[in-house]
This record gives sequence, structure tokens and C-alpha cells, in this order.
Amino acid sequence: MKLGSPRTDDHTIEFLLAFDGRIHHLDGGYWMKFEIRRIAPTSERPHGLRYSFTLHDKFGRRVIGFDNAHAVKPGRHSSPSREHDHWHRTSDDPGRPYAFTTADKLVDDFFTECERYLSERGLSTIVIDEGEMGARKP
Repeated sequence: MKLGSPRTDDHTIEFLLAFDGRIHHLDGGYWMKFEIRRIAPTSERPHGLRYSFTLHDKFGRRVIGFDNAHAVKPGRHSSPSREHDHWHRTSDDPGRPYAFTTADKLVDDFFTECERYLSERGLSTIVIDEGEMGARKP
């Protein structure tokens, strides 16, 4: 089966929906947070997903993020995007458009950026602990 085909993407979406609220703890106090919900498709979210995948540093600052919570402000030479899909490359990046194609590609792109960021700091992407949002660590 071709990656990104409807059956593969449906499987990925179901897998991701089960990750809603999941936190992955990494080396150096970094952590990943996954939020994803199925919604009615709209012009802003035509794929019918509301998502936020973020990497945070040990101080809780978001350092990488892929989400569709809001529209990205257009640059000087670009027109406003109707779709809300975007990503933040740094903690102070207001966001840049992200071309959502499939859930598989979204996950790949998120992990690729997290790996890039962490490897630049000599850190691993190996998950050392898992939890749920709102749950306290023992």
C-alpha cells in the first residue's frame, strides 16, 4: 500500500487520535506534547483535524510546534492563508504556513524538526518516560 493513501492515512489518524493528551519525556528535560481531535471539516481545517504537536524545553517553553490553532499572519509579500496549518521553528517564531497533505507526513515532519533541533544540542529523541497531560509524575 502506498504511503499517504487513504487507508494508510486513516490508520495514522486513528493512531494519532489515541495519542491525544500524551506527553513524551526526553533527555535534558525536553518533552513532546500531542493534542489532536477530529472535528467537522472547515475552510480553515479542511482535513477535519485540530492538532498541536509541540516540543518544549526544560523550562516549558515551546521550541518547535506544528498546529492549526490560528491563521498565520502573512508576510510582506504574501497573501493571507485561509487554512490554519502552520509550524513554529523556534520559540519566538510567530509561525509559517505548513502544507498539510497527510497525517503520515505531518508526523514525519514534526519528528524530523524535533530531531534536527535536539541533535543540534547533542540530545537524543529517545523517549525516557511517557505520561498524560494533567497527570503528575510519581
